[in-house]
Amino acid sequence: MNSNPLPPMPPLAYENKSFIDSPDGRILRILSEYEEPLARFRHLQIQDTVVFFGSARYSSREVAAARLAAAQSTTNISTASPPTELRAAEAAFEMSAYYEDARRLAHMLTSWSSGINGRRHRFVVTTGGGPGIMEAANRGAREAGGLSIGLNIRLPHEQNPNPYTTPDLCFNFHYFFMRKYWFAYLAKALVVFPGGFGTFDELFEMLTLAQTHKLAKKLLIVIYGSKYWNEALNLQKLVDSGSISADDLNLFRFADTPEEAYAHLHDGLTKYHLSGKPLADSTEAMPEITKTLP
Repeated sequence: MNSNPLPPMPPLAYENKSFIDSPDGRILRILSEYEEPLARFRHLQIQDTVVFFGSARYSSREVAAARLAAAQSTTNISTASPPTELRAAEAAFEMSAYYEDARRLAHMLTSWSSGINGRRHRFVVTTGGGPGIMEAANRGAREAGGLSIGLNIRLPHEQNPNPYTTPDLCFNFHYFFMRKYWFAYLAKALVVFPGGFGTFDELFEMLTLAQTHKLAKKLLIVIYGSKYWNEALNLQKLVDSGSISADDLNLFRFADTPEEAYAHLHDGLTKYHLSGKPLADSTEAMPEITKTLP
């Protein structure tokens, strides 16, 4: 009789963490960042979204006012206080207006879209799930009593989810390109608030997709804060130099108040995405969720 002990049962391939985390398992990790969000969107009946982009560094008016008051108090009491903090606090207070505008616009959109008849949720406010403008938009949607989505990304310096995203719609991605896929795939509109490198990247990627007709839908793009953007970018120079056509400037429009942005989004979303033939009353008929991109 063989007295050798039986070898331990090897793990199933998909339970083998060393394999899943290895370069050979990369394709499975990528597929997971497609299939897992897809399953949740289907389960929660999310048909389409309105995406908010903007700086993660802007705070609410309340927080910015407290920071400014503290900087002013310290500056008045002690000449040793660095003036850079006062200047930074003044800038933060000025930019907090964009936080409050994003919050109000998200509230307006959610209040309207929540009243659209149908089994599926339409034009759900979606952000990168972090602080700043992202928090403001998720917050406005929450205050309007609606759902909102947060597509977080794992970074070396962790970006923690803001507390206003709907818990079942809070995601965490490793791959930037899969996160961008979900920003683009469900979006019917995009609102771009002032921001830095990440915001520029997201804006120009979406403009490129629209310019090259890679989106099988009409995507409304609102660039919020014309003064900021006209100082940060000279898009007319691109036209004058022949880098883009004059018609490419029609891919977006500027807005400077929540009411102006809302009017454009309401009218455009109604015209292009609500006035057509109603969808069948079946989850299988959700085109923005089930069809395959060409």
